[in-house]
Amino acid sequence: MKIASIEAFPLEYPEPHYKGTLRYVTLAKATADDGTAGWGECISQFPEAALAAATIIERGYAPLLIGADALDVEALWRTMTGRTWWYGPEGIAAFGVSAVDMALWDLKGKALGQPVSRLLGGQVRTEVPAMASIIFDMEDAAWTDDEFRWMRDQGYRIVKGGWGMRPEAVFGRDRATDLALVERIRTIIGDDLELVVDTPGVWDLWDVPTAIGRFRDLEPYRLKWIEQPLLPSDLAGHARLRAAVRTPIGTGEDEWDRESYARLIRSGGVDVVQIDPGRCQGITACREVIRLIEAEHLHYSMHTWSSALNTAASAHLLAISDRGVAMDLKPHESPMQHELVADPWVQQDGMLAVRDAPGLGVEVLPEAVRRYRFT
Repeated sequence: MKIASIEAFPLEYPEPHYKGTLRYVTLAKATADDGTAGWGECISQFPEAALAAATIIERGYAPLLIGADALDVEALWRTMTGRTWWYGPEGIAAFGVSAVDMALWDLKGKALGQPVSRLLGGQVRTEVPAMASIIFDMEDAAWTDDEFRWMRDQGYRIVKGGWGMRPEAVFGRDRATDLALVERIRTIIGDDLELVVDTPGVWDLWDVPTAIGRFRDLEPYRLKWIEQPLLPSDLAGHARLRAAVRTPIGTGEDEWDRESYARLIRSGGVDVVQIDPGRCQGITACREVIRLIEAEHLHYSMHTWSSALNTAASAHLLAISDRGVAMDLKPHESPMQHELVADPWVQQDGMLAVRDAPGLGVEVLPEAVRRYRFT
């Protein structure tokens, strides 16, 4: 089975979980010479990044892969990552690799009649925890409270909120507001549900002493972890913070490849490593990162807040290890989750079933790709 074509599709869509803000993903479609096709995505986020990722895919990677054996996914991954030696393995290059690699695993699974998780080494579980994840509205307490009340009533076991609807009003900027918010949420969801909060660490809101103080302030509310408390690059700061507090630290969503994840894991500053297959060089790299996590007896969560393709890849990657604790899931209907595919993901009692269908287990609708495509 040879690769006949690789195409890229930048998509623009309004995100209802962000009150209609336009967001962007770039899809990749890998088609074999017998017509079998696999789909993947990268969470390119901004319009210029989505267009640039499409260029990298079609003009950089496609010419290297067309005509190659479609089943040699890991070799093809090495071909793509080898191409980036001059302009680097991170950023737009990693977006492109992520989308194509995901599509190739989907294609291979369909060709062999096997779900991706079996191709990755086999399932250790048939369902995985879905963590309902929303953006806080720090200026509308009633709306935020209602969201957590609704997620509780939907049967989720883990809920998460973070950031804010405007840069000027995000979780982490004001101690009193933050503590009042978390106290209300804990009262609403009760003691049985697990709660995660997410801070915009990339904006450098807290230094280490501030983070230590805030972690200790939040201890009474029994958080499962606090996400991205410091600048992602401040590995030494994360290690100092972890040594001083009880609440686990989650970080890693801003890493790009195995090497950067290896540095993070060795730093001693993380408890729950966040992995995004639509960003960090795809499913192939994620599997390698999971092995590193297992070796250090840490845990991981799948940072997946984009399309149903990324949700599918994340479910398969959680299914192959008992060190995975949760995956983000948009709790409300949204274009990339419910219009892009014929078979949207549906949680039941806070869990997602790992589908036994070949490949990623989702069917992309071409009309939806056409509807949201932009140039």
